Amino acid sequence: MFLNLLYDSFDFKSWIILFFLFLLLADIIKNRSPSNYPPGPWPLPFLGTVFTKMDFRSMNKLAEVYGNIFSLRVGSEKMVVVSGYKMVKEALVTHLDSFVERPHVPLFHKIYKGIGLTMSNGYRWRTHRKFGGLHLRLFGEEKKILENNIQQESVYLCDAFKAEKGPFNPMTILNGSVSNTVACLTFGQRFDYHDEYYQRILRLDNECVQIAGSYRAQLYNVCPWLLDYFPGPHQTMFSNYKEITGFLRGEIIKHKEDWDPLNPRDFIDNYLTEMEKKKSDPEAGFNIEALVISCLDMIEAGTETSASTLRWGLLFMIKYPEIQKKVQEEIDRVIGQSRQSCVADRADMPYTEAVIHEIQRFGDVVPLGFPKSSAKDTKLGEYFIPKGTSITTNLSSVLHDPNEWETPDTFNPGHFLNENGQFWKRDAFLPFSAGKRACLGEQLARQVIFLFFTSLLQRFTFSKCPGEELSLEGELWFTNVPCPYRMCVTSR
Repeated sequence: MFLNLLYDSFDFKSWIILFFLFLLLADIIKNRSPSNYPPGPWPLPFLGTVFTKMDFRSMNKLAEVYGNIFSLRVGSEKMVVVSGYKMVKEALVTHLDSFVERPHVPLFHKIYKGIGLTMSNGYRWRTHRKFGGLHLRLFGEEKKILENNIQQESVYLCDAFKAEKGPFNPMTILNGSVSNTVACLTFGQRFDYHDEYYQRILRLDNECVQIAGSYRAQLYNVCPWLLDYFPGPHQTMFSNYKEITGFLRGEIIKHKEDWDPLNPRDFIDNYLTEMEKKKSDPEAGFNIEALVISCLDMIEAGTETSASTLRWGLLFMIKYPEIQKKVQEEIDRVIGQSRQSCVADRADMPYTEAVIHEIQRFGDVVPLGFPKSSAKDTKLGEYFIPKGTSITTNLSSVLHDPNEWETPDTFNPGHFLNENGQFWKRDAFLPFSAGKRACLGEQLARQVIFLFFTSLLQRFTFSKCPGEELSLEGELWFTNVPCPYRMCVTSR
C-alpha cells in the first residue's frame, strides 16, 4: 500500500531526479578512496578530474599544491602521480616489483591491444622483453651490425643536410634518418628519404604522437564506449594506425616468403623463429598480431624520442654557439676530419658526452614517461596505493629537481662534468625511466644520438636564420618536442 502510494505521488521529473541521485550515490561509493590514499583535486561526479590537463606543466603545478604524491581520477579510473627524484626512485627502484604492470588506457588499448613489447603484462611481457633484449644485444653488441648501420646512415644524413640550398627545418630529414636505423634493425633495410610511401607512414605516426597528447584525444579515455561512434582526433589516430599496421603486415608477408631460420636478417626473422619455438607455449603470446604490434613498438620508441632529442640538440647548439664551438674543438681533437665517429670515442669525449646528456635533460622529451599500474598493494612514501592503481612518474620533475641539479632551469653541460672536467653520470638523470620498465632501447638511442650528433657537428656549423628568433619552449604532444624552426648550415 505504501509503495503504491509512493509510486502514484512521483511524476516523471521526480523519477528522473531519484534515478540521478541513485547514480550519484553509486558513483560516490564506487570511487571512494581507501584510508591514507594520496590527496588531490576534488573530482566531479562521473567525470572525475577530467578537466585537469594531463601534461607535465599541469602536474608540476598540482605537485606544488598537493605534494610529490597526489591523485587524480579520469572517469572512474584512479591515477597517482609521483614527482621529484626521491619519490620517483622509491617507486621505480625501491619498489622494483610493485609498479611493473601497464594500466588499461582505452586510447592506447584500442591500438596496442595489451600485446607486444611495451603495453603487454605478466608472463607475455616478460617473454617479449627478454626476446627484444636478446635481439638488440645480438645485432648491437655482438655483431656490431647496429653501429655500422648508424654510421652508414649518418653519411646519408650529412649528405641530405649538405644538399639543402638555404634555411630549412631539419625535422623531416632527422625523422627519416633515425627511423632508418630502426628499419635496418626491424626490416633489414633502410628507406630512401624520398620514398613517398615510407615518408607517409612516418608522417602518419608523427601525427599520432601529436594527437595522443591532446586534451580532446584523452577525453576518449573517459567514455570510449560512447566516443567510438563520434568523430574526433581519436578517430584520426585509429585510422592512421590502421594504415601503419597495414604497412607492417606487408613487410611481414615479404619476410615469410624467403625466411631462413638459420640466417636471421632482422627482428622480424628472429620473431618468426621464436613463434615456431613457442608454439607449445601459447601463453607467451608469440603470434603474427603480436609481431605487428612489436614492430610498431620498435618504430615508435626508436624514432620519435631520438629524432626529437636531436632536434633539441641542434636548437641548443644554435642558441649557444660557444657550446657548439667547444664540442667541435673536442671532435677535431679526438676524431679529426678524416674518419667517422664511433661508439668507442665516447670515452675520450667528456665534454660532448656532457652536452648530449644535458640536451636530454633539458629537452625533456618524455616528461611523464609511460603509465604504469600497481601490481600489488603498496605503501609509497606515507601513502597507501591499492593494487591496480594507474601510476604516472613525472620524469620532468626529476630532470629539473632543484635538490639534484645546480641550475635546473638553465642549459648547463657542467651538470655532467666534475671538477677535473671528466664526465659525471648523475643519479637523477632518468630520461629513459628506471626499473624493470625502463626503456628497452636505451642503448640504441644513446648510440644513435651520439653518432649522429658528432657526425653533424664534425661536418657543419649551425646558426639561426637572419631575422628569425628561436624559442626554447616546447610543443606538448605525447612527447615534448621543439617548436618548428629553421636553421642555416655551413660546411666546415
